[in-house]
Amino acid sequence: MKKRILVIEDDAAIRRGVVDALRFDGYEVEQAGDRAAGVPMAVKADAALLLLDLVLPDGSGLDVLREVRATRPTLPVIIMTAKGAESDRVAGLRLGADDYVVKPFSVLELLARVEAVLRRSAERPADVRSLQVGGATIDLDRREVRFNDGERAELSEREADLLRYLVANPGRAIARDELLARVWRINPRAIVQTRTIDMHITALRGKLRDDSTDPRIILTVRGKGYMFAGADR
Repeated sequence: MKKRILVIEDDAAIRRGVVDALRFDGYEVEQAGDRAAGVPMAVKADAALLLLDLVLPDGSGLDVLREVRATRPTLPVIIMTAKGAESDRVAGLRLGADDYVVKPFSVLELLARVEAVLRRSAERPADVRSLQVGGATIDLDRREVRFNDGERAELSEREADLLRYLVANPGRAIARDELLARVWRINPRAIVQTRTIDMHITALRGKLRDDSTDPRIILTVRGKGYMFAGADR
């Protein structure tokens, strides 16, 4: 059984063509013609992929993408842009879109890109919102750590995203290059050397009261990267 896809596109003719093509190929499809209707549908947990137009009558599709990424950071997104709108495509990719198609596009190209993104995201970690670890309750949506003794710590947006990715991959050593690509959305091959990951891990350990000399929550795996040890049972 194929997955459900949400299409947010204001042009009724284009939207109808996309929806018909997806349904003919076996997908379940939901649709919206503007930001107001599309955002609530996008943040629900039942859509497996979002096809998003960047020009909407009541706001930018980039704003929709920001809202989606804040609540469903792992939802695959393909943006639909007009020919020549390179700056919009770049902005969308930097905000976390997985791919894009340029209008006018063929049905075969669209279906191929949908299939490719869904295939790549099949092993993508599920959304993680909260957990208990090391005597603390971590609320990743609020970016807040609450300790049993009443103390609190606030996480930056990047720290929360980094921790979310580590937590979604418990017991797996994650390379720095993967973290740069998946959390920072940076091509690691374009960077000669960076201490960004290590600095954020150090900051996270401090806020989680995880002793950097003998960490028990975020472990260092020599020669490989970092690993989340697991949540409290």
